[in-house]
Amino acid sequence: MARWYGAGMSRSSLLVLARERAALRRYSPRTVDVYLRWVVKYVRHHGLQHPGRMGAEEVRAFLSHLADVGHVAASTQNQALAALQFLYRDVLDAPLPPIDALAPAPRPQVLPNVLSRDGVARVLTHMDGTPRLMAQLLYGSGLRLMECCALRRKDVNLERREIVLRQTKGGRHRVTMLPESLMDPLSQQMERARVFIVRLMLRGGGYVELPNAFHLKASNAGRHRAWMWVFPAARQHWHAESRQWRVHHVHPSVLQRAVASAAKDAGLGQRVGCHTFRHSFATHLLESGYDIRTVQELLGHKDVKTTMLYTHVLNRGGRGVRSPLDGVPGAGHVLP
Repeated sequence: MARWYGAGMSRSSLLVLARERAALRRYSPRTVDVYLRWVVKYVRHHGLQHPGRMGAEEVRAFLSHLADVGHVAASTQNQALAALQFLYRDVLDAPLPPIDALAPAPRPQVLPNVLSRDGVARVLTHMDGTPRLMAQLLYGSGLRLMECCALRRKDVNLERREIVLRQTKGGRHRVTMLPESLMDPLSQQMERARVFIVRLMLRGGGYVELPNAFHLKASNAGRHRAWMWVFPAARQHWHAESRQWRVHHVHPSVLQRAVASAAKDAGLGQRVGCHTFRHSFATHLLESGYDIRTVQELLGHKDVKTTMLYTHVLNRGGRGVRSPLDGVPGAGHVLP
């Protein structure tokens, strides 16, 4: 890798340092990968100049290019800005100045895409096996996609009928319900996963990744039953650093493809993704009369204003108000 002369480090060294600093801030692996991709795009956009020789003007030009030429959404532009702020603040120790032009782009308020109860049933009807069970958890417990994929055995409490979600979005913990109808299917899935991982253990593998540095405290915890994935991947991979054959949780694309295919087969006239089930979970609870604070806790929202967005899509007309036309006798009669 070519060296940036006079800058003191190569491009590869900069990326390694960025990954180390991100780990210190306890960013998730997905966030780290996204931030590093933005750093690479930023450097390439400015002709491979060292970012230490650039500053606010170059950042502004890059963000403007994304909006004017790339036509990216405001959320994408804000993500790029967050990545570059991390680069200058935590990696180069040269925080960007608070320039107005670098303020986060205003995001339009988009109403969540929600299915009716019948729509949920139609999509689930066209699913089977493990993807169906995972989709049922998304809707029945309000889980995010990665929360469902990375679910561990110790986080499922069948006796209390609850799921404990740890280090979720924003680093928060929360507890949500486990639908009674999924008690037996989930118990059977955990037993199948246990048998599968035990077979891998007998062949010298079967280790699972542990959070933070827990493997340093308990070296054998990677094979402990409590840490096993509820939805393990079908294949192992070699982890060179630990010199272990590890089994990862199922890849999110498996469920994403299954949901997209089921929605297409169901013939729904709306876009349906994995997060649609979580939106539907919140909306249907509010429709059933549950308190918005309760729904906020189940979803893990930091601010109740985020949860209030679902009150705008309740299946009772605009903001739950009955149109005055519906009280006019014969209003539904259309003259020829």
